[in-house]
Amino acid sequence: MAAKYYTHFVTASAEAPQTGTSEWSGVVELRYPLEERGGTRELRTLLAQSFDVETEDIRILHWARLH
Repeated sequence: MAAKYYTHFVTASAEAPQTGTSEWSGVVELRYPLEERGGTRELRTLLAQSFDVETEDIRILHWARLH
């Protein structure tokens, strides 16, 4: 069952802080709901893969499941 989440996050490279950060927000649709515990870590990993950056470069400011 698909699950939709509103996400607000920033991307910043720890190796190149001079490049600055980019702020993003929007709806992410996943094939399955995130786990109650560890959902933030899982979401960071998925976003990092989508943006082709390291997981450490993603900082989630807010996320919530949409109904």
